[in-house]
Amino acid sequence: MDAMRAFCPRPGCDTIVQVRAASPAHCPNCKHDFCSQCNQEWHGGITCEAAAASSSMGGAGAPLLADSELIKLCPMCRVPIEKDEGCAQMMCKRCKHVFCWYCLASLDDDFLLRHYDKGPCKNKLGHSRASVLWHRAQVVGIFAGFGLLLLVASPLLLLAAPCIVCCKCRLCNPNTKNLEEVDEIESISPGREDEDRTRYLAE
Repeated sequence: MDAMRAFCPRPGCDTIVQVRAASPAHCPNCKHDFCSQCNQEWHGGITCEAAAASSSMGGAGAPLLADSELIKLCPMCRVPIEKDEGCAQMMCKRCKHVFCWYCLASLDDDFLLRHYDKGPCKNKLGHSRASVLWHRAQVVGIFAGFGLLLLVASPLLLLAAPCIVCCKCRLCNPNTKNLEEVDEIESISPGREDEDRTRYLAE
């Protein structure tokens, strides 16, 4: 999306809003005014950093983040996300970014959820140990299956490669052979016509 448009950050809206410099972005759908730079409530005359600090202390924008335990901003696109139930592995519906609810660390590449094995978020995923192990076994099984499929398919592709190349060869292509036979017939035909003409004149 270009710099002159932005999504409305109000949960459930996601309307595309026209952005004007030094002016609040106004959503025509939900009538919400916000800053297009930080997606917080409009804070005219105050920097985004100052507004964020003020909202964390209960100032401007506090109603949006009134309960930091239930509502947090996506670390990637800054859209407000509410957590009412489920585990600590969150996915933003707008940008599809996966992150930890507690420390906002990125989990985009953590397929095995190792983030919750150590550190301040240890054992805070919200699932039992058995379910985590089952999830990891499924992920490992998928990767192992792809590897096994590739291992089995590689020799077959090597065996099939000469046949594929041979099928495109002129010597093995029946259509090419027919064209060559036609060329030979056409090259022989003029000589035969001369012989027939000579015999006719002799008679």
